[in-house]
Amino acid sequence: MNAASKRVAIITGAANGIGLATAQEFASAGYHVVAWDLAEEAGKALVAEISEAGGTAEFQSVDVSKSEAVDAAVAKIIEAHGRVDVLVNNAGILRDGQLVKAKGGEVVKIMSDEQFDAVISVNLKGVFNCTRAVTPHMIAAKYGRILNASSVVGLYGNFGQTNYVAAKSGVIGMTKVWARELGRYGITVNAVAPGFIATAMVKQMPDHVLQGMVSHTPVGRIGEPVDIARAYVFLASENSGFISGTTLSVDGGMVVGS
Repeated sequence: MNAASKRVAIITGAANGIGLATAQEFASAGYHVVAWDLAEEAGKALVAEISEAGGTAEFQSVDVSKSEAVDAAVAKIIEAHGRVDVLVNNAGILRDGQLVKAKGGEVVKIMSDEQFDAVISVNLKGVFNCTRAVTPHMIAAKYGRILNASSVVGLYGNFGQTNYVAAKSGVIGMTKVWARELGRYGITVNAVAPGFIATAMVKQMPDHVLQGMVSHTPVGRIGEPVDIARAYVFLASENSGFISGTTLSVDGGMVVGS
């Protein structure tokens, strides 16, 4: 099947981790994948991998925090393919730190404006930018699947992540609003809330930290990126056509076990 006859799925932050696995799974499921990332070499390697496996994909270097860049990238997709069927808002960054860190009764560090604003710009405003750009085309087509990356920390909070939790909680709120606004046009909007996932960053953590993660996960293991990717593919499928406005925790039962 050539790209012209396939549904088109944009995956943001597709060059590594969960985004990479998501792009691979959507390609395997028969979608034409448009991979967005700022890591051009890794993104182009992903496209080559998908092509070698018999799928179709393309790469666009896009900073999701910049609305002009997002709008221009979507315009190119529409010009080339005439459609955007699925958007997976996966791109995200971390700038962790306590709101105010004190030692011996003295303040030693505070979260900076840069730390807060950088995470909000990508993890929350980026979701807004991308969704706003594709929605008119989905409305015209009377079909769409919008999938947003939240996190279990957006549900219960986490020490040292004021900025990240604010963004991920905000994503859950926007998901609910958009589900109400867009359902009449055949568009479903859902969020996925991953638990501890074995990304490259997590795998570099000390063993005792990893074991602590496992101890808080009832199924007894850390999740793999493909676990999240498969949830996205399900929520994009026709099997999930009556699911909208929900946040699906893919965490091995961690929220229950916390």
